[in-house]
Amino acid sequence: MGRVLGVYLSPHPPIIVEEVGRRDREGARRTIDSMTLLGQEIADKNPDTIIVISPHGPVFTDGIGIMSEDVLEGDFSRFGAPGVSITLQSNIELIERIIHEAQRVGILAIDLDGAMCSSYNIPASLDWGVLVPLYFVNKYFTGYRLVTMGVSHLPFHELYAFGIAMQRAIESQEKDVVIIASGDLSHRLKADGPYGYHPSGPELDKTITTLIAKGDVEGLFTIDPALIREGGECGLRSIIMAMGALDGQGFKPKVLSYEGPFGVGYCVASIEPEDDDSSRRLMDRLIRKNQLSIRRIREKEDAYVRLAREALETYVRTGKIMDLADGIPDSMLNSRAGVFVTIKQHGQLRGCIGTIESTQENIAGEIVKNAISAGTRDPRFFPVEEEELESLVYSVDVLKEAEPIETLDELDVKRFGVIVSHGSRSGLLLPNLEGIDTPREQVKIALQKAGIDEDEDYVMQRFEVIRHS
Repeated sequence: MGRVLGVYLSPHPPIIVEEVGRRDREGARRTIDSMTLLGQEIADKNPDTIIVISPHGPVFTDGIGIMSEDVLEGDFSRFGAPGVSITLQSNIELIERIIHEAQRVGILAIDLDGAMCSSYNIPASLDWGVLVPLYFVNKYFTGYRLVTMGVSHLPFHELYAFGIAMQRAIESQEKDVVIIASGDLSHRLKADGPYGYHPSGPELDKTITTLIAKGDVEGLFTIDPALIREGGECGLRSIIMAMGALDGQGFKPKVLSYEGPFGVGYCVASIEPEDDDSSRRLMDRLIRKNQLSIRRIREKEDAYVRLAREALETYVRTGKIMDLADGIPDSMLNSRAGVFVTIKQHGQLRGCIGTIESTQENIAGEIVKNAISAGTRDPRFFPVEEEELESLVYSVDVLKEAEPIETLDELDVKRFGVIVSHGSRSGLLLPNLEGIDTPREQVKIALQKAGIDEDEDYVMQRFEVIRHS
């Protein structure tokens, strides 16, 4: 039976590669020393195969892409060092087993051979999220086979379930494996960093490194989504996928180093598997927690949110538009307004459709129409399927009458939404949205939605909403 010999967390800044960073790399000396130790430890373990999970590989919304060409290669030419290259043989048998095990638990795993990469317009070469950690491994160890994959926008618990599928695939064959979760932490540690400074950056990195040092995998699932977003990380999904491959096992974690010299957090860590430990089987607990959370949300629904949910559930299950039943408040039957219905799944947007002005006889009809559209006609997402219904969370925004404004100073992103228009084109952005912190950002996004250039002569309106959630 094959084993996971170890899991490693690795940053991937090309600057730490000697031929790329040269003298500048000395600013990350602690990271370089830890990556050297990582390479030596993996060499000592002598795995048949190394699995690398990279956030800069193929990223799909609804599945995991696994590179499956017989030979995988890449170099640092985009970073000024074309002579530094890596060529490795794929472990095709293990790839097939991983895909099979993922499909058994209902997770899409995409076999990305050359033809598939071409059809998706995905580079078939190794990305720097793979090349950087393997650069340090190859200093001490060669002759291994490679499996490399991207991350996905699937919810965290499904990424963890994919890790469990990897574990089962590894155990179903005879060769031992090391897993590298490639990913930097916050990109918002310094004002002169790639994305500027945000106070959530240092806080996020402290949270993640503390959880890793404690071996608290479950804690990774409870990090505030706003902290993740504002902190600008890239490696958390890689980490969760890799830790799924140790589900049900004891392990000894060790943070080898952490630093953020260039405005990006670099954490190097080793996680050494130990004996089986049933207390570390997390999937059932994660599912129960999610079900309990949804149940509590359902118990607090008001009539507006309940109607939106029941409208979509009825349509998905029967294909019919529900009748307006008794018990709907007069406020929804005797007035008209524009309405937006927003649907989220596991904290992520799953659909949002609305109307600026009323198109139905009353607010109740507007909610029914827009809830169905949000779940089945938002062009950014596939239509909601029946098995998803129990995991969806709804909010309903009833728009108040809009009023014209002349300047950004008249906007408050927490209180007011904005409508921009030029001729027949218009775009709307609701108030109090995650990640929208300034009126300038709010108007810029509304313009993009409308297809209006910022230098065009557009007009603005602001509006308030009554939010039901």
